[in-house]
Amino acid sequence: MENTTVNPETLNDLIQINNDRVAGYEKAIEELQPEDSDLKSLFVRMISESHQYKQALASAVQGTGTELETGTTTSGKIYRAWMDVKAVFTGHDRKTVLSNCEAGEDAAQRAYKSALEEEGLSAANRDLISTQKAELRKSHDEIKALRDQQG
Repeated sequence: MENTTVNPETLNDLIQINNDRVAGYEKAIEELQPEDSDLKSLFVRMISESHQYKQALASAVQGTGTELETGTTTSGKIYRAWMDVKAVFTGHDRKTVLSNCEAGEDAAQRAYKSALEEEGLSAANRDLISTQKAELRKSHDEIKALRDQQG
């Protein structure tokens, strides 16, 4: 028989990861040089993506009667796979900004992978997390391709 627990803690961790992702890309936008303004629309799209993911995760959490997480990560199982993206965005040149974004995307992938390894994840939540992980992978690959173009 399938275990269909809702795993609000796991979902809340992923909400926090997406909050970190938003904060990271907002910081990346601040770090952009005028000649790199083409990246701003990409980063704004990544922020929008994370807001959508958070909304879907929040809907899943709300059905459990558990309180939603609204901050960025400070602890938790999945946090170990994540880095403080605000501290990562320290470079100012295009390649450094893109490298830091890629590192953040790598960490998000690890967090989502860790969430999928949770015992007793309901089928609906597994599907939600798998779908978001796949979409985040596309974002990762787009960032990586841009970074690789920098030589």
